[in-house]
Amino acid sequence: MVKQSWKEKGFVDEPVDSSLDLKKEIRKLCQEKDAIILAHYYTTGDIQDIADFVGDSLALARKAAEADAKVMVMCGVHFMAETCKLLSPDKTVLCPDLTAGCSLADSCKAADLKAFKAEHPGYQVVSYVNTTAAVKALTDCVVTSGNAKKVIDSFPADAKIIFGPDYNLGNYINSVTGRSMLLWNGGCHVHEKFSVSEIVKLKAEHPEAVVMAHLECKAPVLAVADVKGATATMLKYAQEHPETRSFIVATEAGILHELQRTCPNQEFIPVPPEVSEGSLGCSCNECEYMKKNTLQKIYNALKEGWPAIEIDADVARDAVKPIKRMLELS
Repeated sequence: MVKQSWKEKGFVDEPVDSSLDLKKEIRKLCQEKDAIILAHYYTTGDIQDIADFVGDSLALARKAAEADAKVMVMCGVHFMAETCKLLSPDKTVLCPDLTAGCSLADSCKAADLKAFKAEHPGYQVVSYVNTTAAVKALTDCVVTSGNAKKVIDSFPADAKIIFGPDYNLGNYINSVTGRSMLLWNGGCHVHEKFSVSEIVKLKAEHPEAVVMAHLECKAPVLAVADVKGATATMLKYAQEHPETRSFIVATEAGILHELQRTCPNQEFIPVPPEVSEGSLGCSCNECEYMKKNTLQKIYNALKEGWPAIEIDADVARDAVKPIKRMLELS
């Protein structure tokens, strides 16, 4: 069997001496190479612990736009690293594992969106940040779950809007704004797995608990949630309500690390995915793409200066515009 190269694998798999303190070595390399580590709330706790900044998609985009470091290591998924590169084209942006994709981004191909736009002349396109640079290049404005309503509210009431690719988020925004945006039928494979039945079971066991759900969840799940919003919304709510002793959390389980770190006296109960036939089930719902980020891959990425994100210049020129528009509106 021919051994795959690093580029074919999408990450540097150079063996690391087991005696190394990877956290210490990573921070040392950051200092040597003028690098910072950005991590999404859905990465593992050990990565969040060594990051210079941890946040949701909106916060990470803002940080990428203002960062002074020469090198940024984006610990999340591929589209997040692309966003960093679009906002800081002169910086080196490292993605520890290029195969850390996103089911939501995969649900909307640029060619398909281009064809859909052609079928609906006069419509503006608002795309969720969970999209590729090529899709952003076809977009008028980008949104995150944290600012989607605010951005949509900035459009004229009679504006014709195509919203994608997350159907659940778009459906929620339609319901709270009274709009009738055309919705792309895409979804996050993690948040699609949450079900009302699992929440009802947990609520019966913890009747005093507050239910928090991400806006990528289906409408029936959002209907039974007390707090609806982005990961940052959930975090802020828990921090501002110390009197609430327990929370039932319907989003990717990585957020539990930051919730528990900042609210140590409160209990956070993850909603498990709906168990399908033949599945053993589990106590939480995780994104396997986010979990592709590891300390070893971060260490190797910093050491080798690869995988580095590169974006076609023509695509980048158009893709950065809707992101900057979002940041201005936010």
